[in-house]
Amino acid sequence: MTKAIDFLKECMAELKKSTWLSRKEVVQSTILVAIVVALTSAYVGLIDFGLTKVLGVVVGGR
Repeated sequence: MTKAIDFLKECMAELKKSTWLSRKEVVQSTILVAIVVALTSAYVGLIDFGLTKVLGVVVGGR
């Protein structure tokens, strides 16, 4: 049991050494990630749509 308590104390000590982002930085990073995900999704969706149409023509579908 003492090993677990020592481990938790060491974890807390390491967390106190960490530097944390400010609220503004977290919000900006979150918005940037959301924009990149949206753009990537749109790109993959367009490629998928185009390849589906091309494959449909090649196979003889609609």
